[in-house]
Amino acid sequence: MPSTCLVDSLTDGPPTDVRVRLTEYSEILDLSGCPQLNEASLLLSTLPNSYFANLRWRKSLESFLKNPDDDERHQEQISHRTLPILSFESVKEIDISKCQRLDYKVVIKCFSKSFPSLRKLRAAYLLNIKVSTLLELLLNFRELTEVDLTVDVSPIIPVQASVFYSGQGHCLLSSITRLTLEGRSDICDMELRSISRVCESLCYLNIKGCALLSDACIASVIQRCKKLCSLIVCYTSFSENSILALCASISMTNEHMDINSVASNLQTLHMSKCEGISETSLLNLITHSQKMKSLCLRDTKVSDSVLCEFPGSTLEALDISNTTISWMALARVISRNPNLKTLKARGCKNLLQLEVDGRTDNFSPLVSGQEVFKCLSKGSGLEELEIGWGFSYFSFESLRPAASFLRVISVGLGASLGEDVLKLLPSTCPLLESIVLHFQEISDSALTSVLTSLKHLQELALSYCFGEISLQSFKFSMPNLRKLRLERVTRWMTNDDLLVLTQSCPNLTELSLVGCLHLTSDCQPIISAGWPGMISLHLEECGSITENGVASLYGCIALEDLFLRHNGSGIQKSFLLDATLKFPMLRLVSLDMCDAKEGGFDVPEVSNT
Repeated sequence: MPSTCLVDSLTDGPPTDVRVRLTEYSEILDLSGCPQLNEASLLLSTLPNSYFANLRWRKSLESFLKNPDDDERHQEQISHRTLPILSFESVKEIDISKCQRLDYKVVIKCFSKSFPSLRKLRAAYLLNIKVSTLLELLLNFRELTEVDLTVDVSPIIPVQASVFYSGQGHCLLSSITRLTLEGRSDICDMELRSISRVCESLCYLNIKGCALLSDACIASVIQRCKKLCSLIVCYTSFSENSILALCASISMTNEHMDINSVASNLQTLHMSKCEGISETSLLNLITHSQKMKSLCLRDTKVSDSVLCEFPGSTLEALDISNTTISWMALARVISRNPNLKTLKARGCKNLLQLEVDGRTDNFSPLVSGQEVFKCLSKGSGLEELEIGWGFSYFSFESLRPAASFLRVISVGLGASLGEDVLKLLPSTCPLLESIVLHFQEISDSALTSVLTSLKHLQELALSYCFGEISLQSFKFSMPNLRKLRLERVTRWMTNDDLLVLTQSCPNLTELSLVGCLHLTSDCQPIISAGWPGMISLHLEECGSITENGVASLYGCIALEDLFLRHNGSGIQKSFLLDATLKFPMLRLVSLDMCDAKEGGFDVPEVSNT
């Protein structure tokens, strides 16, 4: 219901049913995921009961809601004369993520008066909040230190470009130390530069997926924000200029390093898929990152010769997935960093090769792999492992002393665990919360051992695995399981089998089924009734699920992510329009034209305002 309509519908007296309860002792206000929340509800929550004794309160409130952009003098007159907004100085954190109905202009003005001590604001997945809003936040909240404006990298409605205040004239510096702009495809060079001018105290910056930003812009931000110790630049143009900025004041010789440079103080650097970086630049960056705790080089051109020069000894997380790194280079890094807790090395085909820097090693790949995991066993214990090529039963045996604290394990193409390792998981890794297996051998007995013994298991993913499994593996009660992916492993699944699954796993919030050819449209009400709290649903090549439309899925009102592909050509042309009404939290939708009943879909119009 629109804000003005909500105000008109209220009776005389304090509207207790539509207000958020706030007291002088409130410190955290978490409103995330409230699709019915609008700016009127928030504003009503900040007004005293005495305000509603005035018979004209509706008129003054509607005036404020309709005119949030009045000039400052007029706005001050309205707010102070007719809106005695209360101040809650104890509130330090606010989360309004996924509250799509909020008018951010009204919200900012309301928050600035009610929460003067606000330190942290999370407003993720709100497409109506533009990056241009950030400067207004900084000007209104002088004590704000953390802001999160994350959106999906590929949102259902494209983020619109916005005009940003250029920052001309004098502007007071902000207290912001942590800024997250992940996925903001609307942010450009001028905007980020404007933000950096007032955020020179930034210690943490996340611009992952900000595709419009240039390398030169990122470099200028690094030069300005000298206190940066955490930098997340995955899937951006981060390249040569940015690395030069990080290493700007560092001498090329170790004896004359400037410990005040940005690179030498970095503790977190994630640069997945950052291309166009020369080996020389990577070497210069790596050799001066001695304080690094979390390093992500996934999908980059990092080589053995570069990684072997890493000087740090405090590394806790390392991601080298889909690179050319070998066992020997990996062993050198791990031997210097025994407290490593997270290792991600899937897709590294050179873990099977023996050549390092043009030299042939005398050790076999089997021994080489064992040496790596023996190094890990000397530390405090591994908590997360993603591995592929070169990982086998013998590797796992070497890892066992370090695996007792393992919470996440993901095994991909090139690894060969076998049933024996799967059966060892419950006793070796009793704290496991997530198991992801790609192209691995599985069986009913191994899967049963895992599902009945691991009481903390929250995620199970089986993708393109081989071996025979049946419904017997899923007949056990698994109340803690939240995420389940069965991709090309349960071809036999029927509607009745799916019903059993809803009873065994009643608390699922994410489900992905691929290649379940015997499912029909009758399974839709089974999904809606069995998992009404489903957040993410992926169905691909699953028989004829959508042959008669998708109306029976509307019971999953909490859906945020919906993927339907090759399940029957019965989806109505108006489905996307209907989905925006039936699924108030929906952010991501993926459909295939071949599933459209009338050859296509009507697309919701996107407002440019």
